[in-house]
Amino acid sequence: MDQVKGMKVFVRIYERSSFTLAADDLNLPRATLTHTLNQFEAWLGTRLLERSTRRVRPTLDGQAYYPRCVQLLAELEEAELAFRTVEPHGRLRVDMHGTLAKHFVIPRLGEFMQRYPQIELAISEADHFVDLVAEGVDCVLRAGNLEGSSLIARRVANLQQVTCASPAYLARYGEPQSLDELGAHRAVNYVSRTATRSFPFEFLVEGQVREVAIDGALSVFGAQIYGASALAGLGIIQCPRYHVARQIEQGSMREILCHTPPPAMPVSVVYPHSRHMSPRVRVFVDWLAQVFTEAH
Repeated sequence: MDQVKGMKVFVRIYERSSFTLAADDLNLPRATLTHTLNQFEAWLGTRLLERSTRRVRPTLDGQAYYPRCVQLLAELEEAELAFRTVEPHGRLRVDMHGTLAKHFVIPRLGEFMQRYPQIELAISEADHFVDLVAEGVDCVLRAGNLEGSSLIARRVANLQQVTCASPAYLARYGEPQSLDELGAHRAVNYVSRTATRSFPFEFLVEGQVREVAIDGALSVFGAQIYGASALAGLGIIQCPRYHVARQIEQGSMREILCHTPPPAMPVSVVYPHSRHMSPRVRVFVDWLAQVFTEAH
């Protein structure tokens, strides 16, 4: 019995709650996973997963055994790299905020792929927070403040933000000179799929963050729609400067309230505890930190 293979198969099925999805992740036939798990359970003398036609769920023994397997597999990979000087290898699933990927990551991704040719990258784009373990994702790159969770986060950047509007909007409503004047203005409000209300506008006033709710008839989800709505003269927005730097330079957008700018937006790489020792994740996170450091 190949114990290591059995542990890898068990861990992936446990995390994905599906033989089919786990087989895709491991690039193995589904029948091979079923056979391997059956052999592994027989070798251990206990049943780790309950199978039905609709779902796969762990037994009590499976729940207890899973964290030990994760830890052991991570230590085995570390030992392999330490003594065999093996390059990080294998499949690395990453999810990224689309605009961050387009502006910062993708233009330099060839450097990472050349440096680590044995890592197979699978990159997806989503602006909502994914369930890393259930969806088989190793790490995600996200902008904004992260809600408390059991995940591990490493901040890789703080992006300067601006408050801005189009010249057409400012010609119609006037340019606000203070936060008190924002009551007479309209906003394009940004709404998260996981939130019940739009995000308030934030301004730094004497070192403290002040939140201001600005009325608006338009709420959007998605960075591209958000910026396009402001460009169309539909309201004021706040966003990272890189989103609108070219439009500001060209004059199709104007920065306003420069004396009370928004606080910087944090950018973080987030990954579950079960991935924290993976060399693939570690080198990718280190490379992302380098990319964002050199971009500023």
